Amino acid sequence: MSAKFDIPAQTKMAVAVINRARNSEHNSGHTGGNLSGRRRVFVQTETGCVLGMELERGDNAHTVKRRLQFALNIPTHESSLTFGDLVLNNDLSAVRHDSPLLLTRNVMHRSSSTPCLSPTGNSPYHQRDQSELIQILGGSRFLGSDELVKDIVTAIKNGVDPIPIQSGLGGGYFFRNSRGETVAIVKPTDEEPFAPNNPKGFVGKALGQPGLKCSVRVGETGFREVAAYLLDYDHFANVPLTVLVKVTHSVFNVNDGVNLNNLQNKKKVSKIASLQQFIPHDFDAGDYGTSCFPVSAVHRIGILDIRIFNTDRHAGNLLVRRLDGVGRFGQVELIPIDHGLCLPESLEDPYFEWIHWPQASIPFSEDELEYINKLDPIRDSEMLLQELPMIREACLRVLVLCTVFLKEAAAFGLCLSEIGQMMSRDFLSREDCPSELEVVCLEARRSMADWNTSSFEAVRVDEEFLFDMDNADAYHYKSKGASGRFLLSKLDEDLEDDDEAKEEGSTDSCLNWTNPASKSYISDTDKRADSVSQITRSANEQLPTTRSFVKVADMSKEEWMMFLDKFKELLYPAFAKRSAATAEQRQKQILRLGTSCRF
Repeated sequence: MSAKFDIPAQTKMAVAVINRARNSEHNSGHTGGNLSGRRRVFVQTETGCVLGMELERGDNAHTVKRRLQFALNIPTHESSLTFGDLVLNNDLSAVRHDSPLLLTRNVMHRSSSTPCLSPTGNSPYHQRDQSELIQILGGSRFLGSDELVKDIVTAIKNGVDPIPIQSGLGGGYFFRNSRGETVAIVKPTDEEPFAPNNPKGFVGKALGQPGLKCSVRVGETGFREVAAYLLDYDHFANVPLTVLVKVTHSVFNVNDGVNLNNLQNKKKVSKIASLQQFIPHDFDAGDYGTSCFPVSAVHRIGILDIRIFNTDRHAGNLLVRRLDGVGRFGQVELIPIDHGLCLPESLEDPYFEWIHWPQASIPFSEDELEYINKLDPIRDSEMLLQELPMIREACLRVLVLCTVFLKEAAAFGLCLSEIGQMMSRDFLSREDCPSELEVVCLEARRSMADWNTSSFEAVRVDEEFLFDMDNADAYHYKSKGASGRFLLSKLDEDLEDDDEAKEEGSTDSCLNWTNPASKSYISDTDKRADSVSQITRSANEQLPTTRSFVKVADMSKEEWMMFLDKFKELLYPAFAKRSAATAEQRQKQILRLGTSCRF
């Protein structure tokens, strides 16, 4: 198989696709966005409350905010209406039928006092929302979702209510069918860790602000769960059916500080949430020995994790189902869940539980190589924009970057473990040093700086950095500042309120990568809530300090194309270095084993 594919042509097409999708009017039959008629949208406030309304033919952003002012008592000059990356100043042509919009107060007027809204409220615009108890947002690709939702709605109407999940940092609910069997997990976006209506006391952030990961905003993990399912073509990695929904029920949590209307506990509220099909299982990967896991299952999940740059793949979100009742080798099925921390807006330190499993060191099979070779990041970006138009362009760029990296690495002959190691930072180092992937990205940007210094400040190799491609550590840097570290300020564009997230001194200190014992469907990152006080704490006191060496959102589209070209040029020396390092490590292991056998 060829080790190359035409990146210049691909990147130009990728930029064209993203531009075309973002600038188009989205009025095809596929999207359901008919600009000549009405479109229903769901406006979510930064405190999580949801208001359903219909857009008239002549509506623009100002008229919509005027109507929202009537319903929410938020002056139009104090509010902003956004749709993903787009700030809706006037034109609403990009907004599709059943799209979620975010209404935020301007910084000087931001407040957590927005009332919690109900579809049975007094607002005339609420009365126009005649949707079912569960409304799928989008859904042209979600085969089987209608049947699942129908079973849940029938159960609710028959008195089978959802059950709140007690474990976890965020709010989650078991939704059941008429027989009382759990069939889905629902996670409201406004009940995520640090979100306004979090039921576990982990609050302090508005929707749209940096969350558990600084490159993943509060309220945006739900559509990432859906993105992972959509990207799992042909059910290759076995991701359960996942959809984004607007759901109405009285079981959902609304914190007192958010609800000025003093809604009673039994008042129904509407929320935007992710709904994932529940898959019955026996264990998670932390409860079961990894030796029985099929090589193909580990490879397929790893391929997905690399494509989506999963920062949270640990044993607790790999479910194990025994196929033979015993679980002998090759007779178990792996089900990956909890993908809310994938597709970050910038490169961070991912976590791959499988990175040191023996299966990850076995070469890819021909079928797996063929699957990787057919991956098309341009098609992926276009598909995600069609299905999840609120997704940010930075997330799409991370997807393109990681898919290019995976395709080139697999074609070069690297195994899954080697690819994962190149993407991961050295956890044994006291310094927070970039991964091998990040080093290549930094070198690509340094090369770009020589061509165009007007877009960002060039990093001087002789004074600030020394890239040693022959050194086992791959990257060295020294500081000229008083802190003893060079902070890459010109290559690092902080997210909003990033300074607040750096008050703690540890890196990813809130994530404890231990193997869980719980069978809960909620992420193991969340399971630590069982041992944490339920007293409300400020998000600024809980957020970990993270460093992002490589950001992609600060590049223009022309710079992004140039960056990908330079990135590809630098990959093969890095692959050769990684391959040589792996061979050296194996030789050392053989020598150690030989020495230990001497008497």
